[in-house]
Amino acid sequence: MRPRIAIPVPHSGDPEYAGRAFPQYEQAVHLAGGTPIAIPLSESAAEVRRLAGECDAVLLPGSPADVDPRKYGERRDPKTADADLPRDRVDGILLDEAYANRKPVLGICYGLQILNVYRAGSLVQDIQSPINHEAGRKVAVAHDVVVDEDSRLAQIVRDGHGNASRLPVNSSHHQSADAVGKGLRIVARCPEDGIVEALESSDPEHFVLAVQWHPERSVEADRASRAIFEALIKAASR
Repeated sequence: MRPRIAIPVPHSGDPEYAGRAFPQYEQAVHLAGGTPIAIPLSESAAEVRRLAGECDAVLLPGSPADVDPRKYGERRDPKTADADLPRDRVDGILLDEAYANRKPVLGICYGLQILNVYRAGSLVQDIQSPINHEAGRKVAVAHDVVVDEDSRLAQIVRDGHGNASRLPVNSSHHQSADAVGKGLRIVARCPEDGIVEALESSDPEHFVLAVQWHPERSVEADRASRAIFEALIKAASR
């Protein structure tokens, strides 16, 4: 039986973005051998918990929103986008379920940021760098990331790409992890500016991985991108 992967709808107030983005996550999960389960943002907490309980893993997708900086004790930067409170609420319920029952978690872009804040970390509200981290979905490779060789991510991309130390990635974000949340560790950075590009659980027995780039956009052409989703499905199958 194909494992069921809970994926919240990416944004409650931007149906164009959600309608364009969500199918990419669905396809990536399908290609990796899983069944994507859309989690609506308008459902009651009880219904979201019920749906989450029927799934084997959680995938937190990207979003044009930013996490409310009050959640990590900071004043809002003028360049910080509005929060999407329905999305944040659902993400919190899904992460509660995943951590309570040790279900696998994959966070992508905004998914990394909300995961880090959920674990009591903080964010850089607006990246100042000569590297264009906001290059967008039309730029296939924005920059490289350097991966910690002693990491779960390194093993995943080594299997999928053959080079575990340096990986070309796309980029569509203006925020990043700052202080790292409890039970997480940094496993990849942009070499030119040190921006955090991936986090994973410090517990090797719990699959929690989050990347700042968008592997769902390159899943058909790039073996390393497919390997990230395949690793999630493999963990969910267990």
